[in-house]
Amino acid sequence: MSVPAASPETVRLAIDTVRTLAMDAVQAAESGHPGTPMALAPLAYALYAKHLRHDPAAPDWADRDRFVLSVGHASMLLYGTLHLAGYDLSLEEIKHFRQWDSLTPGHPEVHHTKGVETTTGPLGQGVANAVGFAVAEAHLAATFNREGHAIVDHYTYFIAGDGCLMEGISHEAASFAGHMQLGKLIGFFDDNGITIDGSTSLTCSDDAAKRFESYGWQVLHIADVNDLAAIDAAIAEAKADTQRPSMIITKTHIGFGSPNRQDTAKAHGEPLGKDEITLTKQAYAWPGTEPFFVPDAALAHWREAAAARGATHADWKQTWSAYEAAHPELATELSRRLEGKLPASLDAAFPTFDAKSGNVASRAASGVVVNAIAPVLPELIGGSADLSGSNLTTVKGAPLFSGANPAGRNFPFGIREHAMGAIMNGMGLHGGVIPYGGTFLVFSDYMRPAIRLAALMGVQAIYVFTHDSIGLGEDGPTHQPVEHLAALRCIPNLLVLRPADADEVNEAWRTALHHRSGPSAIVLTRQKLSYFGEPARARTGVPQGAYVVADAAGRAPNVVLLASGSEVEIAIAAREKLSGEGIHARVVSCASLELFAQQPVEYRNHVLPAGVPRVAVEAAHPMPWYRWVGDTGAIVGIERFGASAPYQVLYEKFGITVDNVVRTAKSVLS
Repeated sequence: MSVPAASPETVRLAIDTVRTLAMDAVQAAESGHPGTPMALAPLAYALYAKHLRHDPAAPDWADRDRFVLSVGHASMLLYGTLHLAGYDLSLEEIKHFRQWDSLTPGHPEVHHTKGVETTTGPLGQGVANAVGFAVAEAHLAATFNREGHAIVDHYTYFIAGDGCLMEGISHEAASFAGHMQLGKLIGFFDDNGITIDGSTSLTCSDDAAKRFESYGWQVLHIADVNDLAAIDAAIAEAKADTQRPSMIITKTHIGFGSPNRQDTAKAHGEPLGKDEITLTKQAYAWPGTEPFFVPDAALAHWREAAAARGATHADWKQTWSAYEAAHPELATELSRRLEGKLPASLDAAFPTFDAKSGNVASRAASGVVVNAIAPVLPELIGGSADLSGSNLTTVKGAPLFSGANPAGRNFPFGIREHAMGAIMNGMGLHGGVIPYGGTFLVFSDYMRPAIRLAALMGVQAIYVFTHDSIGLGEDGPTHQPVEHLAALRCIPNLLVLRPADADEVNEAWRTALHHRSGPSAIVLTRQKLSYFGEPARARTGVPQGAYVVADAAGRAPNVVLLASGSEVEIAIAAREKLSGEGIHARVVSCASLELFAQQPVEYRNHVLPAGVPRVAVEAAHPMPWYRWVGDTGAIVGIERFGASAPYQVLYEKFGITVDNVVRTAKSVLS
């Protein structure tokens, strides 16, 4: 349904209302970014009133178009638009912009404000998130659409600024998107030539058009964002090219209409000031005098236009009914995936390990698990940042995801760790898929901003981090993580799982798949691990974070040895040696310190009895363990960078040994 007819004066009033709300909200908050919303208001109007498939009454319906404001500091552009379009965002919330407990935080936050698709602010993240949305749409469309039944058929739009394109993640993500021929991805580059420090010419002379052309994007131009007909024509041309994503370079004037601030850095990140707001409103011929004035004609036009766009939802419901009738099994499967329900057959699909098959590196066990569960969990899609042979993330026999075959489930993300993480975020937010991605643990540094945002947003994403310690050996300190476990464990709402044997790997994957409220990092070894052969205990222990894997043979322990991953077998061997000296040790496998911290105090006290000294051992920085060993305990860890040598030599040189654990245990008992 097309936008209801309105006079040019009414349309301009509708656009200027977005501008004035932005000015007034930033002024009331005494902080914020008014200039970009003032510039981009015509684009927001064109999208939400004329082009987006969206329904303010049902902001989460499955086949809506997605809009990503990568320039998240321009949040008032989105908030003003959502309010005017009739989303559940009142004018009172606009008035409380950037205030405690409001629905209008300084940068948009998904799951916090209806109509916000992803959390943006760190520049460039939104570009990669948009790529992830488009990836998920392409994959689900190829998987579920049938002739005459395009049940998954929507676009992803995003707005990026100079800062987004300066950030390296935009290169990684745009390169991936062009290569994968994501034709339903449409971006707008807000080309205003201004950053906080001044003109972009101070630091940047890139040719954005040539850059995106080289990625395989269609590049279009809008000479003036105030030209609504040019916006319409550009979007139509973008949609006509189904083989290439489109970047529409859009010339804007930051602080549009401000007599003294337009086209200056002053309009970027601070209030205009009351006097300048008055002058700007006069330049708009604005009819109101009070802040936050919304003309009746503007509001009515916005609501009529949004209602017309909402009709696309009603049309889709009819499409869905026809799809259900024609393809009931596909409809049931798609519904299951979109609802985030795991298949009933999943639990039985996990492999069974024994002394032979379980005596492997935990990364190898992970590869076995992935291939065992993949046939019954088709929404599990992902790959690796060019390390699939090392991370063992490939689903054997399944095709690669590509422009020619978007139904493929093995993703060659390329050497793009940062973009991989942020693309996974978009995939997870879209729904219908569970994304996973692998790299070496040390390169979690490269994707940390995306991991942090996944945790902040509560996105289910699974990171397969292999080569988790000095145990990777000869590659040396550049590739040997030391501080990375500690750094990841510091991220709120990130579940870090470091399994100690093949059975624990099974349970780490099971736990991650059931952890729907945030991301999980499964941290795995390069070197072989011993097999403990107690799958039942691992099955119940890993979800609790820590459990007793070896005890003091019916006696009360004199000391408790805590460890994770590859160091659990060292702790078990140390227990045996201590036992020979009459010292009774308990070994606790700590697969996840986060999960253990969430357990009832009674369980924690059962695993770690009060008054019993504790020694923690992990081939990593000791910081996370101080909480658990207390004042009377000790930690065997690493507080320096590694070295290049066979891993057995490194463990000896760094003191991650049975003898050192025994000595340390004796020291806390003396």
